[in-house]
Amino acid sequence: MPQIFHSFPKFIMVVISEIFSSSSSTPDYVYDVFLSFRGYDTRFSFTDHLYNALVNANITTFLDDEEIETGLSLKAELETAIKTSRVSIIVLSQNYASSTWCLNELELEPYCCPYLLSCRAHRYQEATNQWAQKIDLWSKALTEVANLKGEIAKGRKETELIDKIVADIHRKLGVPLNNTLPPLIGMYYDIDFITSWLNDGSSHTGDILTIWGMGGIGKTSLAEYVFRLHSHEFQRSSFVADIRNVLKKSGALLDLQKQIYYDISKTSLVQVHRVSTYTSQIENAIARTKVFLVLDDVDNIDHLDALLGKKGFHPGSKIIITTKDVSLTKKCQVFYQMVQPKHTMHLLQGLDDYKSLLLLSVWAFVRLISRPFRSFMILIILLFE
Repeated sequence: MPQIFHSFPKFIMVVISEIFSSSSSTPDYVYDVFLSFRGYDTRFSFTDHLYNALVNANITTFLDDEEIETGLSLKAELETAIKTSRVSIIVLSQNYASSTWCLNELELEPYCCPYLLSCRAHRYQEATNQWAQKIDLWSKALTEVANLKGEIAKGRKETELIDKIVADIHRKLGVPLNNTLPPLIGMYYDIDFITSWLNDGSSHTGDILTIWGMGGIGKTSLAEYVFRLHSHEFQRSSFVADIRNVLKKSGALLDLQKQIYYDISKTSLVQVHRVSTYTSQIENAIARTKVFLVLDDVDNIDHLDALLGKKGFHPGSKIIITTKDVSLTKKCQVFYQMVQPKHTMHLLQGLDDYKSLLLLSVWAFVRLISRPFRSFMILIILLFE
């Protein structure tokens, strides 16, 4: 049953559409959320607060800052954004139905709306009657919204409703919450560096980042942290951990190929049992899909070629490789193609004395603190002595 919460002094209805899942018959998504609203009513109030809450929660959200109503047609980029968003959040305010721009957006958005936050649905039943005489498609979209019913929970504050929306989106889309990720003590520079690399869209092909350094220094933890934080921003993603040790087992390379291929295509090749065949399938899938891959602890160039292929990557794809051998990635077959991926190398260095003490204090005393307390510091120094 749709959930309805009523608390606003001004009429606002927020509808979350059904979740869009990418499949072979539907386009791959670019955004988690498309935010549809009437700028005149809510741009600098509720919608602005909702947008900031979504972005701060790692939910990739499209918001049109320029509500230019020129004729009845949407800008091409808006139509593309709607069709490549996994879910639409529609902020229905008093003047929403008076905007042809908004109604054109509504026409393209999914009509099955299982969640409803705040209400006075009869107001949009009236709006339906008004616009039904103008455009049948608008009428259908408005009718779908107006007919939603459910229980009303009164007395909710605006911030509580926004928190509820964000929580629902996280649960449905599986987007990781910022506060669920454990902190990486002393790696803030490295996280910022990789985040900037991920956000760099200047390459016309895929980008490869090699994180290298001595064993046990935190390469895997860093790569996993970044992957969990940003994997939802890509059409497909795959994290392959501890490759060096996994491949000590017979037949393990084929298993890793199966994992990667399934992650980036959501299909399995049941009758395929050859590494070369899977390599071909993987490289074809990577070439046509924007992916985020992490290959952790690679020490053999043949294994790397088997997992990546040699055809290159779809523009915007990001591949992270962790290794102890700085020269390993440069030997990949993908660098011998006409269109070469952009390659960045990042040396992960050890922690300095202060960061080491801070890390030890966090784990030794099982609590997160901004700096070691005086008594903790004394104990830590004694341990080092």
